[in-house]
Amino acid sequence: MSYANILVSTDLGEGAPDRIGLAADLAARFDASLTGAAARKVPTPNLVRDVCDAIAREGRLKAQVQAILEQARASFERGAGDGSRTDWRAGFADPVAHLVEQARAADLVVVSRWGPGDEDPGPLGVPPGPVVMEAGRPVLVVPPRTARLKASRIVVAWKDGPEARRAASAALPLMRAAAQVFVATVGSDAGHEGAEDVAKHLARHLARHGTHVTAHFLHTADDDGSEILRFALLQDADLIVLGAFGHSRLREWMFGGVTRDVLDRSPLCCLMCH
Repeated sequence: MSYANILVSTDLGEGAPDRIGLAADLAARFDASLTGAAARKVPTPNLVRDVCDAIAREGRLKAQVQAILEQARASFERGAGDGSRTDWRAGFADPVAHLVEQARAADLVVVSRWGPGDEDPGPLGVPPGPVVMEAGRPVLVVPPRTARLKASRIVVAWKDGPEARRAASAALPLMRAAAQVFVATVGSDAGHEGAEDVAKHLARHLARHGTHVTAHFLHTADDDGSEILRFALLQDADLIVLGAFGHSRLREWMFGGVTRDVLDRSPLCCLMCH
């Protein structure tokens, strides 16, 4: 497996150039195409006098949204540079729904972290949570002011289940080129009988793919998310790989503790799968 097409969410926030540059670097590394995506719904005209007035106002509103999308396209083209095969996918639609739709033709989706205190990327911005849960693709969540991902030291936050298995498989192209991969089991799983064997089994599987991998068992009284982040920083890692655990409730996504911690406050890039 490799990445043939990388999709990057594009907006007009201050963090967009770094995110686009990071995605472009990954595309060059894997000889992949780079696709930029942006969308915004056209507002519905209100307080119109008649049908003609409604049509005229709708036309003006559509032109305003088109101008914003063209700004995003220009930002994407600057960030992508001249060395990448690129495509641009814009739409008059909800930004999240549009990105999820475009993900059907992508191997990896790149979005920004959007936690408490992070910059609001504006009307084209896409929060990572719904994309992770709905896209059906691996999603790379990039923290602010991160312009490159070497992925030289990778932590796999392991909790055995389909989400974590998909994430580990999706990260294989990056793990094969990494200097070191750490499989880390934390919390109650670390003390569970057989958890050590499961983690070692995964490590052997990753080693068969040519990765340099070790297994680690983290016992903590703190929450699992904090321990994973602490371990990753101690190992000088620059990428965390994990399954995203959550479910939909009343049209909003409810996340498990580790997933929420990572989405909100990880200082490192995180590759996630649901």
